[in-house]
This record gives sequence, C-alpha cells and structure tokens, in this order.
Amino acid sequence: MKKHFLRNIAICSIVLLILMSAFAGVGCVDQGEDTEDSGTTEDATGEETVSGEIGITGSTTVLPYSTLAAEEFMIQYPDTVISVKGGGSGVGIAAMIDSTTDIAQASRQIKDSEIEEANNNGVEPLEHAIAWDGIAVVVHPKNTVSELTFDQLRGIFNGSITSWADVGGEDIEITVIGRDSASGTYEYFKEEVLGEEEFTENALSLSDNGLVKEGVVGNERAIGYIGYAYLDENVKAVALDAGNGLVEATPENIKSGDYPLARQLYYYTNGEPTGLTKVYMDFVLSDAGQEIVTESGYFPIK
Repeated sequence: MKKHFLRNIAICSIVLLILMSAFAGVGCVDQGEDTEDSGTTEDATGEETVSGEIGITGSTTVLPYSTLAAEEFMIQYPDTVISVKGGGSGVGIAAMIDSTTDIAQASRQIKDSEIEEANNNGVEPLEHAIAWDGIAVVVHPKNTVSELTFDQLRGIFNGSITSWADVGGEDIEITVIGRDSASGTYEYFKEEVLGEEEFTENALSLSDNGLVKEGVVGNERAIGYIGYAYLDENVKAVALDAGNGLVEATPENIKSGDYPLARQLYYYTNGEPTGLTKVYMDFVLSDAGQEIVTESGYFPIK
C-alpha cells in the first residue's frame, strides 16, 4: 500500500511540473516588440493576416475621407483598429513630430519649420498626396451676391470691405467667419487670398469646417470658407475671379485646376510606412481607396 501511495505522489509531481512548464509563458509579452502596428503576418495555416492598431490625426478637411476609409479598411481586415481624430492640420503634424500618431492628415503642405522640428526629434516626414480638394467660399442662400473677385474677397477678409453693398449686395454689415490658426485650410486660404495681409480682427475663428458652415447657415450676413466635401444646399458657393474670369466651385473646375482655390490633401508619415501603416497607405492609393475619395466629396489623386 505504501509503495503504491509513493508511486502516485511521484506521478502527480511529474504532471504538476509539466503543467507548470506549459503555463509558464502565458500572459508574457515581449516589451521590446511593437504589438500595435503589426501589419501582415501568417496564421497557423500559413495564410497571411492583417492585424494591429494605428492612429490618424489632424485636418478636419481630410477627416470625412479618413473616417470612411478607416471604416472600409476595418471591414476588410476585422483584426485591425484605425482610430481617426481631427483637430487641424497643425495638430496632426505636431502629433507626428511627437510620435503620438502614425499618420498626420493635412490640408496643407508641411512647413520648413515643422520639418526642422521633426528632424530634431528623429522624425523624417514623408508626404503622400491622397486627394484633390477645392475650398468653397460660401454665403447664405438668401444673399444676393453670387460672385466675387479676389480683390473683393481679400477686402472682405482683411476688413477693408465691411458692407455687402460694396460688392453688389444689400447695405448690411458683413459677418466674416473663418478657421483657427491650427487649420491647414486657414493657412492655405491666407496664403492664396490674403498673401502678406492679416485676417480682420472681427473675424470669427472656428475649429472645423462643419462649424463654419453652420455659422453661415444661421446668419444671412455671413461669409465663410469650407472644404468642398462640406458643401450642400444649405449654403451657396460664390464664383471666384482670380484674374482669369469667374470660375464656379464645381468638380470639373477643381479637377482641371481652373478653380483658383483647388489644392491637394495629404497624409504624412515618419519615413516610408511599414507594418499596418503601409498596408493602410496601399489601400488609400488603391482603386478602392480612391473610390472612397469620390464618395467623401473629394477627387482622386490618380
């Protein structure tokens, strides 16, 4: 009896050691490995799988596209998470410089000062043009003004023109609505329209395109500028004359470059994208990704 008892203890001890060895590594993670942007791997059957998590931050102009593209990407690749946030082009580029986002979305090109700051942080910004956009100058539908020259537009936004009567409208004061300085749309509009001049101090600065549009919708005296994707029947886009005749903000005029406020939209990455960031960037520039550009109200870069 005693021999059988000792034999059973020995067997149980061996089993216990085996179980302890098997479970010793459960829950352990290699802290030196990036487990988020994992990209393409092979599963147990040898088939390629795409998994991981990346973040996109920045321009509210690019936001509608990034949101739709991320949703479609995650449908195709269920093991991925793409988080998308706005805040403005400057916010997105700053996040890339600080390595707190994988992709910065921007409606303007990166500045030399931002490149220098990035390089000082060991970051090498790489530009990817992803779509074409046009900035629509919008007024309330009841406003009788339907066209403006660039001189008139400059006068309105620098504050030297304060009445709609001075540009062919009713004798009422103009309410100027624009974007805050973190916005790439702000930077682009200032460079193309105001040049070295400054925005009027009376301009209402808002944080995104949607708020600018709503500001114009709610004020018959207002004028603002928004990305083409935000244009709808609730506001009226005025035709612009930059010196070559009046041109309307239409898809054809934007894609041809005839519209004077046509521009490219960008993603920025730290060097050549790798892992899941590369898989997502390949998707963005694929036919499927460029179809989403059209769905979101912009125009394919290809």
